[in-house]
Amino acid sequence: MELKIYQVDAFAEKVFSGNPAAVVPLKAWLSEGEMQDIAAENNLSETAFYIIENERVLIRWFTPGVEVDLCGHATLATAHVLLEHEGYQGNEISFFSPRSGDLAVKRLEDGFLELDFPSDTLEKAELNPWLTAPFQPIPVEAYKGKTDYILVFDNETQIKNLHYDLHKISHIRARGVIVTAQGEEVDFVSRFFGPMVGVPEDPVTGSAHTSLTPLWAEKLGKHELTARQLSKRGGNLFCELDGERVKIRGEAKTYLIGKIYI
Repeated sequence: MELKIYQVDAFAEKVFSGNPAAVVPLKAWLSEGEMQDIAAENNLSETAFYIIENERVLIRWFTPGVEVDLCGHATLATAHVLLEHEGYQGNEISFFSPRSGDLAVKRLEDGFLELDFPSDTLEKAELNPWLTAPFQPIPVEAYKGKTDYILVFDNETQIKNLHYDLHKISHIRARGVIVTAQGEEVDFVSRFFGPMVGVPEDPVTGSAHTSLTPLWAEKLGKHELTARQLSKRGGNLFCELDGERVKIRGEAKTYLIGKIYI
């Protein structure tokens, strides 16, 4: 079997920045095992697979270790592939995820892509030792979303210079742990750790901003926010809280087009 594969840097103004995702167009779903094997072979934080059915794009996302409920940067990358390489007509794409429902991506006049995702619901969490022990310094607040924990720190410098223990993080029962603080030049900054799903540190995590946007919208009293993920590659995001939805804008750049033989 021969399959086409793209690698796209999402939330990136140029290649070698943002978050790389693989995108594999399909005519019909492969087995779950085959998709997981491809994602493990790619060894990127996410590989997206999609099929087009009745004018909707059905999408699934796999880390090297598991299938996940939602992935922002790989959805952005998939929209880029459809619009730039696969002849998709129009500027709006309706996605459907079996795990997350209806999603949408729009190409804006300035060339940016805008994700339209459901907003996460957060609950305040206690600063238990098993949650805070992997990190130094200690966070000042904790929240629990649908799949991730959020730890809030005092300032951006603490996020940049954070000391952490991936082994200890991997024992936290969640998809990942988001660390965040108010930014100096943007509204908020963050990093994302997901060793429990095979992603030690994710370069730019679109789905995490469905949790971070409502949190910082409430804290800062504004609905439109600028954000930066402070990984080594780094990435900029523009976020808007719109009722029970979050809109996340960013750019994407094609790095690689190839073939898979299985």
